[in-house]
Amino acid sequence: MKKAHKGFTLIELMIVVAIIGILAAVAIPSYQNYIARSQVSEALNLLSGGKVPMGEYFQDKGLWPANAAEVMNNTSGSFTDNVEITSGNSSTSSSLTLTATMKATGVNTNIQNETITLATIDGASNWSCTGGTIGTKYRPSTCR
Repeated sequence: MKKAHKGFTLIELMIVVAIIGILAAVAIPSYQNYIARSQVSEALNLLSGGKVPMGEYFQDKGLWPANAAEVMNNTSGSFTDNVEITSGNSSTSSSLTLTATMKATGVNTNIQNETITLATIDGASNWSCTGGTIGTKYRPSTCR
């Protein structure tokens, strides 16, 4: 009477481990990029929160505020160190640039201390978020 073997051979187990390793090698970098993009979206949301109050301030007073905190409720977040006016503050020019700087720790290493900007050249009617130092692949599609 023959005895049936049960279980896996060493080769079969090695093949399974190799497949899992390949899948992990592909998935982990993709996941890290996803995390970085979600952290950058927080910065963009903070910047976008300044569009209306900045525009109203400019329309009401005829100049931009001296700093972002003067009209914005939130100028920092979990991953965003600060939002500040980097160009056009206290100016009567129709151009303004808001810049969000990512934190130095607690964020994806590819975006630490990097910036993304939101700018207008027509008194807050239209805004563009294509500036800053954050890499293109970490930006939302509207800012590439």
